[in-house]
Amino acid sequence: MALHRRIIPLIVACPLFLQNLDTSIMATALPSIADSLHLETLRLNLAITSYLLSLAVFLPASGWLADRFGARRVFCWAIALFSLGSTLCGLAHNLPQLVLFRILQGMGGAMMVPVGRLILLRSVPSAELIAAMVWFTVPGAFGRLAGPMLGGLIVTFVSWRWIFLLNIPFGVLGVVMARIFIDKDGPEASPDPFDHRGFVLSAAGLVGLVGGFETAGKGLLPGVATLVMIAFGALALWVFERSSRGHSTPIINLRLLKFATYRTGVVGGMPLRIAIGASPFLLPLMFQLGFGLSPLLSGFLSLAPAVGSLSTRALIAGAIRRIGFRWLLIAATGLTAAFYASYGLFRPTTSHVLIFVVLLLGGLFNSAAMVTLNTLGYSDIPAPSMSRATALAGMAQQLSISMGVAFASTLVTGAAWVHGASAEHLSARDFSPAFVVVGAVTLISLWSFLKLTDASGANLRAK
Repeated sequence: MALHRRIIPLIVACPLFLQNLDTSIMATALPSIADSLHLETLRLNLAITSYLLSLAVFLPASGWLADRFGARRVFCWAIALFSLGSTLCGLAHNLPQLVLFRILQGMGGAMMVPVGRLILLRSVPSAELIAAMVWFTVPGAFGRLAGPMLGGLIVTFVSWRWIFLLNIPFGVLGVVMARIFIDKDGPEASPDPFDHRGFVLSAAGLVGLVGGFETAGKGLLPGVATLVMIAFGALALWVFERSSRGHSTPIINLRLLKFATYRTGVVGGMPLRIAIGASPFLLPLMFQLGFGLSPLLSGFLSLAPAVGSLSTRALIAGAIRRIGFRWLLIAATGLTAAFYASYGLFRPTTSHVLIFVVLLLGGLFNSAAMVTLNTLGYSDIPAPSMSRATALAGMAQQLSISMGVAFASTLVTGAAWVHGASAEHLSARDFSPAFVVVGAVTLISLWSFLKLTDASGANLRAK
């Protein structure tokens, strides 16, 4: 692929790098932040979930904004807003402030990744899409790779606040590179009107569902209030689905799910993405709270999945062409589930070398599944629908990950309660059942992947 065809995927993947760096650093630094703010560690999962929920709420508007104001302009402003939110997070003095600034950060993140993916899909010919998507995932892998170690180094030698301030120079670099290498585009001649009703209904539904799931079983709200939130969220999404049928340009275009490969990527991949959200949250907590490891050693072990993920990039394009999307997805997802479940066998006495190797292999197969799924999902989408497709897929992806974080927290809290303890006194045995359940959830995606045919994505493989 020509040099400029590689530069564009790397530039538009800068936001993915920022998000993965932010999330992986945050997970490693949670115990230190909790100690500084005098909170239970698990209460700080609100800082992760609020960010991911903010992404899910504002993601649907990203496609319309790109069409209305131009993709490059929205992309640059989104990175700037994300960087501003990061700066304010670094200045926060209590949990409410941190959650509020994480929501602001999520508003920027909601536009960064889907608009960047849209720029990529519009600028790269279909003949080069597989290779471009591989390059697109490289910065994200570096973010996951650098995050755990950087998080351990930062909380060990300087203040945790630098985990947020570190995003600023990368944000500036992303904006500068985008303005230099990405062609300027203008708004569409006749952009669709903004679906205000749909935006409000979808936002209310997502907040109700994920917010209710987040508070369930943690004593943050009365049980009745949690059930009301979940019921309200489900009702709002049902009303949105009904009302969107008569809207010519709904903010979330569910009609795109008629494309089988896209439906597989969005709906079928949700269990796999829930597991992806849960695992990086659980691992650093298990190493630090369950095993008593230092943040630095925890960070070193937690980067192993990212090393495995990065290793996949050199082989995945050829594997897709030789094996096909269907069988590669089935094999990689099954192995990913097995490795997630195996993490529950780790004990404080387990060799650190063995832990690193197992996590590395798990990251390798997980990456193979995700690159394959993300590439297949857009193979049949018409060009005029691409902006709405990236918005819907991005929303589903971030919703799944936010649910994964909340789900993981609930699993650990429930295990501690069964063992006669509480969330304030977690032990190694509280994490084992959680990883087994996460592995089982991953297998649910196989139901959708098995429905694919050998011809799925053949138009990309033949290029």
